[in-house]
Amino acid sequence: MATDAVATLPDQAMAPEPWRIHSVRRDVASNEVFSWTLYPEPGVEPGAAPAPGQFNMLYLFGVGEVPISVSAITDDGGIVHTIRAVGSVTRAMQDLEAGTVVGLRGPFGTAWPLEQARGRDLVLVAGGIGLAPLRPLIHAALERRSEFGRVVVCYGARSPGDMIFRDELDAWAERDDVDLRITVDRGTAAWRGDVGVVTQLVDRGGFDRRNTLALTCGPEVMMRFTASALERRGLKPEDIYVSMERNMRCAVGFCGHCQIGAHFVCRDGPVFPYPVMEPAFRVREL
Repeated sequence: MATDAVATLPDQAMAPEPWRIHSVRRDVASNEVFSWTLYPEPGVEPGAAPAPGQFNMLYLFGVGEVPISVSAITDDGGIVHTIRAVGSVTRAMQDLEAGTVVGLRGPFGTAWPLEQARGRDLVLVAGGIGLAPLRPLIHAALERRSEFGRVVVCYGARSPGDMIFRDELDAWAERDDVDLRITVDRGTAAWRGDVGVVTQLVDRGGFDRRNTLALTCGPEVMMRFTASALERRGLKPEDIYVSMERNMRCAVGFCGHCQIGAHFVCRDGPVFPYPVMEPAFRVREL
């Protein structure tokens, strides 16, 4: 049975293919967060372009493999991944330079429900590097801006120095058709913005509770409190989506490493309607 299942998967699902790092962007001063723009090596036929919310498996030859959400798609077919150095594989990736060849397989997983949001207000809530999986959705929504009502982006970071995509945040702040709200856990002498948890930005409202779709990505405790804040503002649980950025290893639901109840995050997610994941959020230390 398992052999038959494997045989039906496309090649990109099972064997990493060579992609070259075209450019590296250091997103924070500590070098803890960095972005790669990747292009396939000659002879590699890329699969379907990733949809906002999906992820790829990135393989560093001789070291290991990690799941990383797509943070952008370039106009010429490049894929951008934003990575935080937190484990042995990502720390080994941290100092790689442009020109290095890595392995890639994918895309995998469910996407943000952008089409479902048409004609509605869109509230996007991100914590830390959780802005990266939401970034392609923001790009798509702004390219099709007339199809949506209010677009509210709430972003929380540990400190001003930990904020990623600062140039894009500045550009979104300049737009009249985007309501950008930013807060940090710890301010600095130069910081003039909000200090506190990201849920305080949600509590300000400013969107139609009867016609809003909310999407959130970040630490699970943040998403749980964000969902509660959104429900206090009158949103129905089924109008809230979460991205479960949990440990995934095989990406195709075989190893069980990312199982939560009856669901495999890699296969059934990472984007879930909040009511599907809400019972898991109530389990301590899950």
